[in-house]
Amino acid sequence: MLIKNPSNKNNGMETNDGIITSVNGPVIKAVNMRNFAMREMVRVGNKKLLGEIIRMDGDSATIQVYEDTEGLQLNENIAGSGESLSIELGPGLIGGFFDGIGRPLDKLLQKEGMYISPGTTVTMLDHYKKWAVEPAVTTGEMVTAGTVIATVRETPILLHKIMTPKGVEGEISFIAPAGSYTGKNVIARVKDAFGHEKEIRLIQRWPVRTPRPYRERLLPSEPFVTGQRVIDGLFPIAKGGTACIPGGFGTGKTVTQHQLAKWGDAQVVVYIGCGERGNEMTDVLEQFPVLEDPRSGRPLMERTILIANTSNMPVAAREASIYTGITIAEYFRDMGYDVALMADSTSRWAEALRELSGRLEEIPAEEGFPAYLPSRLAEFYERAGRVVTLGGENGSVSVIGAVSPAGGDFTEPVTRHTKRFIRCFWGLDKNLANARHYPAISWTDSYSEYADEVNGWFAANVDQRWAELREETRQILAEDVKIQQVIKLVGEDVLPDDQRLVAFTAFLIKNGYLQQNSYSDDSYSPPIKGFDILSLIINFYHEAMALVHKGIPVSLIKEGEAVEAITHLRELAANDEEGFQQISNRVTKHLERVAAERTREQGGV
Repeated sequence: MLIKNPSNKNNGMETNDGIITSVNGPVIKAVNMRNFAMREMVRVGNKKLLGEIIRMDGDSATIQVYEDTEGLQLNENIAGSGESLSIELGPGLIGGFFDGIGRPLDKLLQKEGMYISPGTTVTMLDHYKKWAVEPAVTTGEMVTAGTVIATVRETPILLHKIMTPKGVEGEISFIAPAGSYTGKNVIARVKDAFGHEKEIRLIQRWPVRTPRPYRERLLPSEPFVTGQRVIDGLFPIAKGGTACIPGGFGTGKTVTQHQLAKWGDAQVVVYIGCGERGNEMTDVLEQFPVLEDPRSGRPLMERTILIANTSNMPVAAREASIYTGITIAEYFRDMGYDVALMADSTSRWAEALRELSGRLEEIPAEEGFPAYLPSRLAEFYERAGRVVTLGGENGSVSVIGAVSPAGGDFTEPVTRHTKRFIRCFWGLDKNLANARHYPAISWTDSYSEYADEVNGWFAANVDQRWAELREETRQILAEDVKIQQVIKLVGEDVLPDDQRLVAFTAFLIKNGYLQQNSYSDDSYSPPIKGFDILSLIINFYHEAMALVHKGIPVSLIKEGEAVEAITHLRELAANDEEGFQQISNRVTKHLERVAAERTREQGGV
């Protein structure tokens, strides 16, 4: 029920603050808002709840509140902040665990305990913690936006670079000597052409809905190596690329993203738990601090940032969480790092949009989602990319979003619109998951538009035949789909031997190459190992097909321990060249023996 109160008076006194006239869940309406700005952050009511102005009409405004509005009353005041939704950027982000609007959950726990009181405020970063700062410029040096002026060894595996903010350029009039400084200390001053000085501190602020600037966008040419064979070998993603992982309940979206976060070729990982169940984020929070970074041997959290807005947290903050995450990712990209951002899941984010849209009484589009759902998805995914930063470094943000379509229906709006803005689609198959085939990425539904662009890298760093091998593998798997339909109808025995060999080769590819156990030593498979496995399988296919054309039955070719050993190739270590060669020799000798025995039989006849 909407209750109007057009008066600009509160308790008989004039006020410059806004006045609440309606409360509808997280959506608040107010008057006396003429002096406020669109997208301005405000404090709502006596509890000082954090909110954002999302619509203005003359003296009236609509506000979405990022906290629980229970107990909020009419005629309470609304105070402005003078800035849009912004977060703090600086040392202390790495290893942090924040909510959707950037509040550190560990500080909230210390301050409030298990239950957070509405209106609780804590700084995103510790302003009083001291950091060892090393200057990177000297007095009198000219700097522009993006220039690195100092560095902080934030963790043993990450060097945090303090950069000149946007809009600041000129001569360094002061630079702090090497030493320990807090976030409030001035570490540099820059004098512009008019003689005005700008102070630079360790901690800076940035509005989350505004993309951070860069100098130039680069074409994707280098793969984001994940260590997952089905991805790197068949559906690769480039650094700075975009991908989505749609799948029904239990198909492995979260586990796949955990694998990519752990093994992906990124120096910084930002993981956003957007509207997921609390126990899933609890697993992440418990596992990541004890997981070992495979590259450095250090804890994985020393290069990871977690953002959690679970399903029981305020819905408006869920809508903001992905912007908080992508802004942090862009910040580290600007330092010249390759950043991987995992959003789990964008469906829950879209549901938050739908709920807010309903409370705003907007006309719904398909399945109740707002008509602007596609544009919001585009705004998010277009902030990925590989760029030349303002400081002249090359950095990238790779965005991988999980999608949770109801019933695994890939035609629902979120999945369908997401496909318009991403170039890599890893569709999860419920049947594969039920068969315990993981990762359950379907080789028939998935695709990658980056394959041709990263061919050069794979040719130079893995093997010249990578593209050829990938294409032939995809053809075998596609042909096997048709053959399996025939087998279901009439059985395998009626098939000609060449088709039976295709089906058997596809079986070897599925079980010996595409499957990976995330809890074994095969959890990470470098591209060279994947190529060696696939090369051996395809070589077997070519040699076996030559024997089939000579009239040798497939049943003889399939027999023997040597062929069975192909399915165990994935258990070998990546650098076990001797092991791969031994299995390859055994397979070759087996085929030679089958051919020789067939020749003797024919000679005897």
